[in-house]
Amino acid sequence: MGVTAPKTLDTPVDPPRIFGPTYRTATFGILLVATLIAFEGMSVGVVMPQISRDLRAVELYGISFSAFLIASLFANVVSGLWSDRRGYTMPFLVGVVLFVAGMGLAGAAVNAQMFIVSRAVQGLGAGTTIVALFVMIARVYPAEVRPKVFAGLSAAWVVPAMVGPAIAGFVGDRFGWEWVFFGIIPLVVPALVMLIPALNRKPTEEAAPSTGPRARPALMSLAATCAAVGAGTLLFGIQEHTVGSALLGAVGLALLGYGLYRLLPPHALRFGRGLPTTVMMRGMFSAAFFGVNAYIPLALQEVKGFDATTAGIALTTGALGWSTGSYLQSRRDAPPHRRIRLGGFCVMAGVLLTMLSVLPGVTGWVAVPAWIIAGFGMGIGMTTVSVTALKQSPVNEQGANSAALSVTDMLGSALTIGVGGALVNMIGHAPAQIATGFVVISCLMAAIALAAALLAGRTAG
Repeated sequence: MGVTAPKTLDTPVDPPRIFGPTYRTATFGILLVATLIAFEGMSVGVVMPQISRDLRAVELYGISFSAFLIASLFANVVSGLWSDRRGYTMPFLVGVVLFVAGMGLAGAAVNAQMFIVSRAVQGLGAGTTIVALFVMIARVYPAEVRPKVFAGLSAAWVVPAMVGPAIAGFVGDRFGWEWVFFGIIPLVVPALVMLIPALNRKPTEEAAPSTGPRARPALMSLAATCAAVGAGTLLFGIQEHTVGSALLGAVGLALLGYGLYRLLPPHALRFGRGLPTTVMMRGMFSAAFFGVNAYIPLALQEVKGFDATTAGIALTTGALGWSTGSYLQSRRDAPPHRRIRLGGFCVMAGVLLTMLSVLPGVTGWVAVPAWIIAGFGMGIGMTTVSVTALKQSPVNEQGANSAALSVTDMLGSALTIGVGGALVNMIGHAPAQIATGFVVISCLMAAIALAAALLAGRTAG
């Protein structure tokens, strides 16, 4: 009696694992670089009040964050074009080098102008790296494991979130804020050693050249320039309250509108169903969360008398909530738009609760559980948006759409942080005035988070 050969369907399926032999090197390389960027993100915010005082530039508090983000916006587009046409290896490496160079310039800054320039250089590096990272994930990993990779990216923030703010606060208090920047630079060495083999991996999907309007280098470079210059001009214009500044702001808004029209998927500015709204969601989440996150250390230090080390704890808990939310989204089968909606409501609730931390008679420590809730919402919402956008993107437009995600991300943060800085400058820098400014900022950001929750249903195609 003959033996029947086993059918293909009878063969056990071994699902790919991001830490299995096939993807281990790529995963560790990606996570190491994400950890490097996370240390910067978690550390700089804590010592920004010290930097502002030492450089006599409290009025430039918001601009220093926005310079980083606006430069990232321009770099996002260039990196997306570069990655789609030539692959992600060189954009990734160039981005890391620029990021580290910016850290060195920041540590050496002797005045506000030099510090802002250094933040812009850091932004160019981070923006280039982030988009190349997204394209790498899309090209190297099969679709079924991408949610786990994005969850891993959020988990890469756990260690920096746990120790970054406390270490930054301690180093800033004991040795000076300059060493917060200098101390991060050596972390790039082991990251690059691990990353070089990963960057040589052959993509799992080969992309045909894109022929759409967002694949034209000259047009997209012009659009990126208009968006970055427009955003910077708009933020500069709102810092003053004169007719000239109002006209300057109007010009900036027009340039920004043209740039976004070209950079984003069709109908994105009208929240068209599917990919257009998915891309816009990332900007709304970033605007609501980081528009408050940037001012938590300032509010707690100036209003409640926290030192830099203690004020950093709120940022720590937010990042831990983010990682938890991101992990849970990878384990749930709920429709993406429902997860995005839940994320929006959580961010809104966290922002409103954090606002209470500056009120008289309320302990500043209320910011800790509040920011866990906001971070949890970001973990669920932002990670779901990233995974959904890649699913909705043709292979040959993954770079352009990854760039669009990062553009809305950076722009949302830059505009709300810049507007927050303008509000603080307008209301005043005394403790009671900073508290008032923080309440106004929180109310505005909560409204944005609510809008994201209400519009989440439009992400479904």
